[in-house]
Amino acid sequence: MKAEAIQQTAIIRQALQPVPAILVHGWKSHPGVWKRLVSRLDQEAIPSWIFDHSEHTGVPLEGISLLLRDYIRDKRSMGHYTGPVDIVCHSMGTCIARYLLEVLDRDERSESVNQLIGIGPPNNGSAMAELFNHPVFGPRVIDRLAGVFVPGEYNPDEDTIVQQFRPGSRVMDELRNAGIREDITYRILLTANKTADPGFFPPFDGKTWEFSGTGTFSPTYLGDGIVPHSDSVMKGAIVEILPKDPGILEHSGDRYCHTRLPGNPEVVETVVGYLKKDLSRGPGQETSSR
Repeated sequence: MKAEAIQQTAIIRQALQPVPAILVHGWKSHPGVWKRLVSRLDQEAIPSWIFDHSEHTGVPLEGISLLLRDYIRDKRSMGHYTGPVDIVCHSMGTCIARYLLEVLDRDERSESVNQLIGIGPPNNGSAMAELFNHPVFGPRVIDRLAGVFVPGEYNPDEDTIVQQFRPGSRVMDELRNAGIREDITYRILLTANKTADPGFFPPFDGKTWEFSGTGTFSPTYLGDGIVPHSDSVMKGAIVEILPKDPGILEHSGDRYCHTRLPGNPEVVETVVGYLKKDLSRGPGQETSSR
């Protein structure tokens, strides 16, 4: 009886612990993008575990996902925490987490996760990655984005991640074939140029390029300048599109473009709301908004 009481006490203590939020940044980014969100999480007494893969240039998606797995295990061990976590990701960081959860952990289900929150994620592959590799349009697009989204003298042929994020790649096929996990609530947070303002993302006159899958590209206002909604939306995920008030784009439109999303005040407050949300209904009991 004494052993059972001790075990029950441990279970209760674990249940009362706040759920940590793991933060995973995107391609050619760094942990500093989470500064505003981390400050808000501290205010809400939500622990944040910040995964840094900025120095692993050239490492394929599977390798970075394995590093994320090791990082989570180390943090759990250090904090003696065995409960669920939430994962918040920007851009390709979402696919790092998804590859871990859906491909590497598909059979064991050893990773206990309540929510996976993707901010501007290329879940279906990246139209921009495909555009970078176009023999005619690629160099022009890279030139426009130099210093904005890609470094100067950027060569996509030498970028492992960009090649893996092309919609028809083996890695994207693996994610599509694995499918999402029914024990996790998937949330996709997107932005759109609802007022067709060219200042939203000046390199493309406020638009985002999307890929048809048949080799053609077309501009759309349904995107954040880099990632169109068609790259992000997937069946079974809950989608929210910001800003809620399009009027804010008149004076803060550029805050809603891809690179600025992790620090965007409305994005931060929306993510905090997700993390505080009552999940008593359980995963899968909410429906996609698209």
